[in-house]
Amino acid sequence: MKHPLSLSRRTVLRGLGTAMALPLMEAMVPSAAFGATFDSVSKPSRLSVFYMPNGMRMDNFTPARSGRDYPLSPTLEPLAAMKDKFSVITGLSHNNANALGDPGGAHGRSCAAFLTGAHAKPTEGSDLYCGISMDQVIANQLGKETLFPSLELGLEPSSLLGSCDIGFSCTYTNTISWKSPTQALPVMVNPRDVFERLFGDSAGLDENSRQLQMRRKTSILDFVRQDAIRMARQLGANDQRKMDEYLQSVREVERRIQKLANQETNLDTGNLILPSGIPDTFEDHLQLMVDLQVLAMQTDTTRVCTFMLGRELSNRAYTEIGVPDSHHSLSHHGGNAEKIEKLHKINRYHLKQFAYLLERMDATRDGEGTLLDNTLVFAGASLGEPNKHDCMDLPAIVAGGGLLGNRHIALPQHTPMSNLMLSMIQAMGVESEQFGDSTGTVPELSS
Repeated sequence: MKHPLSLSRRTVLRGLGTAMALPLMEAMVPSAAFGATFDSVSKPSRLSVFYMPNGMRMDNFTPARSGRDYPLSPTLEPLAAMKDKFSVITGLSHNNANALGDPGGAHGRSCAAFLTGAHAKPTEGSDLYCGISMDQVIANQLGKETLFPSLELGLEPSSLLGSCDIGFSCTYTNTISWKSPTQALPVMVNPRDVFERLFGDSAGLDENSRQLQMRRKTSILDFVRQDAIRMARQLGANDQRKMDEYLQSVREVERRIQKLANQETNLDTGNLILPSGIPDTFEDHLQLMVDLQVLAMQTDTTRVCTFMLGRELSNRAYTEIGVPDSHHSLSHHGGNAEKIEKLHKINRYHLKQFAYLLERMDATRDGEGTLLDNTLVFAGASLGEPNKHDCMDLPAIVAGGGLLGNRHIALPQHTPMSNLMLSMIQAMGVESEQFGDSTGTVPELSS
């Protein structure tokens, strides 16, 4: 009896110096040909973090009551279609984001504390000090099994070196990922750079050479096509379908990036030169970066990804939803009703983008389930009410990962956000009894 091809989890498609990872397939289960069920095999755990800058209007975010089947608040309404997939958690705080005797720097402190639970050292120089972030605690363990331990993505280029908040280096507001208390991890904002990192590296080339290489590489799929055809002939029907769906996803991302290859990027960034390939519109840019994250996780190229919808102190204007004002300036609304309404529109718009991430993951098959089933997703902001730089009432949403959804978990006021971080670390299978300023865990996540 002829059995379908058995594949290693590390199998890649090859062609003309190009190597492309594959998603998890039935043929990658060693005993699948001998009767084992595919869903009996443990699948890789993954973590995705979605960060929203400049705080959240908690009056509009917090649901009217707690428990199961809670009514969605106005800000959460864009997530209605995915309500069964996530839980809202309130009552959380980051005491270490408070001044604690230090001058100014509310945004710098809050952003730095978001995933670390640590109190950032005030400095405008290179002597940074914060704490290791939750995503990196997890990456230190899960990253041993993947090409990249973690992937840090964003939509806004890092601010220039120096101070971005009073007494605090721009580094504190440019990233949420800290590999160690002294090493912050920068975000990647250019989709083309991310694609090349995942599917083919052109690092070290000057810009003219990069452009020439992009024109020469009509498609990565063209180089691996023969290997894909050879392999597909030996796969079972389900794996052939999965292979087709995956290659179609890669082709679509390629098409969108190639369309941008000759695009000129004219942003006012001082002396900072941006590479071409960043879409003109906010949503196009965001969705392309989300799709790249999905590809990276689908192929097990990484299992940990953080995504900054904007850097802290972002001055982006959202003209596409009728808000031409700077986001950061609106966050300091001073009680002005018109500004509050515009800020509410931005918060809702950000949650709409989070819904896109959840929907893409939920639509991506992963074994017998979906990518969302196998990914723990956390979304939040490092400030609650931004007008008063409140870090003692913070928004949090936890989705996927097999957790029960359709819940508003109202924790006791001022429960450390680090308790939630510790719960997520443990949920990812990493042994830990303490994180940041944690005083325990969030037991509701496991019930």
